[in-house]
Amino acid sequence: MSETRMGRILKIDLTSGSIEVQTLSEDILRNFIGGRGLGTYLLGGMLDSGPAPLSPENPLIFATGPLTGTPAPTGGRYMVLCRSPLTGLLACSNSGGSFGAELRKAGWDAVVFQGKSEHPVYVHITGDGAEIRPAERLWGLDTHETTDAIRQEFDDSRMKIACIGPAGENMVRFACIINEKSRAAGRSGVGAVMGSKNLKAVVTRAVGQVDVPDADRFMGIIRQKMEILKNDGVTGEALPALGTKVLDNIINGIGAYPTRNFQKGQFEGISEVTGEALGAKGYLKKNKACYSCPIRCGRVTEVPTGNKGEGPEYESGWAMGACMGINDLSAITEANYLCNRLGMDTISCGVTLACAMELYEKGLIEKEELEGGPEPRFGSTESLVFYTRAIGMGQGFGARLGQGSARLARHYGAPELSMSVKGQELPAYDPRGVQGQALAYATSNRGGCHVRAYLIAPEVLGVPEKLDPQVTEGKAEWVKIFQDLTAVIDSSGLCLFSSFALGAEDYRDLLEAGTGFDYSLEEMMKCGERIWNLERLLNLRLGMDPADDTLPARMLEEQMPEGPQKGKVARLREMLPEYYSLRGWDSRGIPMENTLADLGLA
Repeated sequence: MSETRMGRILKIDLTSGSIEVQTLSEDILRNFIGGRGLGTYLLGGMLDSGPAPLSPENPLIFATGPLTGTPAPTGGRYMVLCRSPLTGLLACSNSGGSFGAELRKAGWDAVVFQGKSEHPVYVHITGDGAEIRPAERLWGLDTHETTDAIRQEFDDSRMKIACIGPAGENMVRFACIINEKSRAAGRSGVGAVMGSKNLKAVVTRAVGQVDVPDADRFMGIIRQKMEILKNDGVTGEALPALGTKVLDNIINGIGAYPTRNFQKGQFEGISEVTGEALGAKGYLKKNKACYSCPIRCGRVTEVPTGNKGEGPEYESGWAMGACMGINDLSAITEANYLCNRLGMDTISCGVTLACAMELYEKGLIEKEELEGGPEPRFGSTESLVFYTRAIGMGQGFGARLGQGSARLARHYGAPELSMSVKGQELPAYDPRGVQGQALAYATSNRGGCHVRAYLIAPEVLGVPEKLDPQVTEGKAEWVKIFQDLTAVIDSSGLCLFSSFALGAEDYRDLLEAGTGFDYSLEEMMKCGERIWNLERLLNLRLGMDPADDTLPARMLEEQMPEGPQKGKVARLREMLPEYYSLRGWDSRGIPMENTLADLGLA
C-alpha cells in the first residue's frame, strides 16, 4: 500500500465505550479515493436495515481525503456522513477550516461513531486512538463557548474542535457541525445525529505531517496549481475581493435570485445586501483562509451592535435576506452569527422561515400558534432574529420550524410552498433561470443542493465555457460530468471552489502525486461515477422513490412573473430522460445491472 494511504479507520462505540482500529485494502482506497467516496462506502456497509436517523443505530462518519492535511491547494476539507434526519436519505456534508487537516495529520482516513452515550461526552482523538471524556458541563453551550471551554481545558488555543450547539442538542433537523467557530458541515442535519448520540464535540491536535511518496514531485505540482488559482479571475480576484457574495449582483442581474420564497427572481433591495455593501458599510474587517488555501474567500465581520464573527456567505446572506424579503444587512449578519453559534444550516433555516412567512401571509398559520412570537411576515427583521434563536433553542413555534420547510408546509396542508427537493431546502439560484442547475437540483443525491454539480459556473460565469442558461440540449451531459468530477474533488479533500480554475487533469495530477496511485483521467472520472452510483443505490435502499427527482411545482408550472426570466419555467422533463440514459439507468431512474457491473458495484 502507498505509504501515505494507510487506510486507518477509527471505530468508536459510544454505547459500550469500545474503540478499535481497522485497516482498509488498497483497492477500496483507490476505487473510492477518500472523503465523500470512502465515507459512502463505509456507510453503505452499515445501513442495511435503514435505521431511523435519530436512533443509536445510525452511524456518524467523519472522513478525510488523501489530500486533506497536505499542502495541496485548499487541502483542508472533510466530510460528515450519516442517514439524514431532514431527508431520510444520505447526508454528506463538507466543511473546511483546519479541523479536517488536523484529523488527517493524526493519521485517520475516517472516524466512525456508533451507538449512543448514556451521558454527554466529547471525544479526543490522537494519532494513537481516542479517549471518550465527560461533557455534561459543555451541554447547553453554544459552539463558540464549547470551543473556548475545551481549548481552556487543554490549555491549547490551537486545538481543533468540531462541535454542536443547542440546535444539535435539540435535534433540529437541519442542525450542523461547526469547527473553528465558523466553518460548517452544514447541510442535511448531521448535527442533529451528533446530538442524538450525546456527542458534543470531536477534538484533535496532531503533531506530524501527512507523508507522500515523492515530496519533491508533489510540491512541484502544488506550486503549478497554486499559480493557476492565483492568476484566475474568479479564484485570484473576485472571491478574494468580495467572497462568495460576489454573486449577489450577478445572479440578481440575470433574474435568478429567489425572492420571497421563490415567488420572484429579482430583489428590489439588492444594493443593501451585496458583497460590495458588506465593505461599504464597514462590516468587513478582513479576509480569512481555510487550511492551505490561496483563495481566502472567508469574511471576518463586525456589525454596529459590536457582535463579531464570520460571514455571511452568499447563500447565507440570501437565505436570511432576499428569500425573506429582508434588506437589513445588519440583521442578516446577526442571524448568520446566531446560526454559527447555535449550530444550524443557514440555507434550510432561512428557506424554512420564508416558507413560514408565505404560509402566514396566506392565512394558513394562525397568530395564536406563534405563542407570543412576532408575526412572520416578509420583510420582518424582528421575525428573522427572533425565530432563528427560537429554532436553535427548540422554543415555542421555533420547535415546529426546526422540522424544516417540507414538514412545516405539509402540516399546514400546503406542501407546494416548501421550496425543497427530496426534503432539503433549495439554495440561492432559481432553476427557472438556469436549466442545467434545475436538472442538477432534481437529481442531487442529497436533495436540494448546488454543490453536487455547480452548473452556475458554465451557465452564468462562463467557466470552463459559456452556456446559454435557457438551452436544455446537452445539459444532461454537462450535469453528469460535473457530478462525477465534484465527487472526485469532495473525495480528494479539496475545496470545490478550486474547480473555477482547475480542471480534471489538474486534480488527476494532484491525486497521483499525493497518493502514489497511477490514475488515468478516465479511471479518475470513473471513480466519481462509481461514487455517484453508490450514493444512488444507498438512497434507493433508504426508501427514495426515483419520482423524487423533481422540483417544486412552482418551478415547473408557475412562470417567472417578471424580470429577465419572465415567463420561464424549469424544463426538467426535457432533460431527465437523457440524463438517465447517460447514467446507464433505466427509464425509471434505477441503475441497470450492466452499469453497476462496469463500476464494480454489482
